Amino acid sequence: MTTSKRMAATQMIARTKGRLYDANFDRAILEALDECKELCYDYNQMRPTARKERSEFLRTIVGSMGSGATIVSPFWCDYGTNIHLGENFYANHGLVVLDGAPVTFGDNVFIAPNCVFSTAGHPIDAPHRNEGLEYALPITVGDDVWFGMGVLVCPGVTIGSNVVVGAGSVVTRDIPSGVVAVGNPCRVLRPITHEDAQRYERWVRD
Repeated sequence: MTTSKRMAATQMIARTKGRLYDANFDRAILEALDECKELCYDYNQMRPTARKERSEFLRTIVGSMGSGATIVSPFWCDYGTNIHLGENFYANHGLVVLDGAPVTFGDNVFIAPNCVFSTAGHPIDAPHRNEGLEYALPITVGDDVWFGMGVLVCPGVTIGSNVVVGAGSVVTRDIPSGVVAVGNPCRVLRPITHEDAQRYERWVRD
């Protein structure tokens, strides 16, 4: 179970409803961040073959997770309590989730190495930014989504189901269901069609 300290911090941020809050000097937030970083550090030191132990430990970091959810080390997040993983979630090396607001993944989401999901944003004007203020907006991902290597997802984005996001994309706006989307900023390239399922030949062991 996630701790009350981290839960209290994320609930406090949730009450801001996207408005600016003190992310750098608020003691309660800093303590919750430190606690989560310690847990992530411990998780990242666990042996790769200790799969059962790693899965059990991951449940102490994230808010909720379905069966078969896997995150390959290294993994870093801010609070953990705002992260919700669906069934058969899989993230490869280098996942970063900045979860001041909820980050919700559906079922069968695959994430390639070195992807970032950030709910946190900072003011454009320097005086507010230098006060240590930021805001947080939720990120929502549907079912059956594949993120290529090095994808960055920005605050407030919703991504539909049955989507492929191409490697290196920077997702700054919502992506509808059933499409391939690529680029910086990420844009819809084309729909996913029945023909896509016919492109591959299955290898059969000799």
